[in-house]
Amino acid sequence: MRFFVFISYNYHLWMGTSYAQSMGRSARRSMQSALRTFLRFCLHQGYIEQSLDRAVPTLRTYKLATIPRGLSDTQAQQVLRCINRNSHVGRRDYAILQLLYTYGVRGGQVRALRLEDIDWSQNQILFKAFKHGKDSILPLTEDVGESLLDYLQYSRPPYAYPHVFLTCRAPYHPFPYSSSLSAIVERCIQAAGIKVPNKGAHAFRHCFATRMLHKGHSLKEIADVLGHCHLGTTFIYTKVQFHALRQVGLEWPQEVPQ
Repeated sequence: MRFFVFISYNYHLWMGTSYAQSMGRSARRSMQSALRTFLRFCLHQGYIEQSLDRAVPTLRTYKLATIPRGLSDTQAQQVLRCINRNSHVGRRDYAILQLLYTYGVRGGQVRALRLEDIDWSQNQILFKAFKHGKDSILPLTEDVGESLLDYLQYSRPPYAYPHVFLTCRAPYHPFPYSSSLSAIVERCIQAAGIKVPNKGAHAFRHCFATRMLHKGHSLKEIADVLGHCHLGTTFIYTKVQFHALRQVGLEWPQEVPQ
């Protein structure tokens, strides 16, 4: 049994190392936690004589250590232009990406959007809170309204689901997982021939926040639109305002001869 545990540990460690090299920080931390849990289980079951969970290396992550990885505004518009709006799938995908581009909402909020959340008479759209955030009531822009009407009138399956977006293949139903919507975004980005680290719905969210920052909006305004409860969550976008950072940067010190 101990030999089995040894082989299993080394296999999981090798798999975890390979997995961590190609994944983000959160995935690496999850793998670290899984390995440690496995070793604690082995100790509890008596498969090993001493705890080995501390042998798993600690993967340190630092808050605000990276910069947002998303589409530029030019790239986002290129993705929108590459969508074929003459098909049912194209009309749906265009409306989804238009929402992501215009409002910077999360993919889960688009997936959960209901017909009743669109107030056509008041030109407003409601995005329900997600991830302990805040509800957002935003103006319904002309581009968004036209893309939604185009999809609802000509391409949405005539089923009584309250959700705006449904699958385009039978059996028709709302998207069951957030990954389904991210797959749509990734497919559209690849079709446009754009290579970015983040190909999910968050690529448009980062694009939106960066665009607002460059237009001079305050972090409080950006946080309100994005639905962030805490302003600190929005601080990471200060790192992409390179012009402002250049103004506060200090000159490189020169060597003074002795």
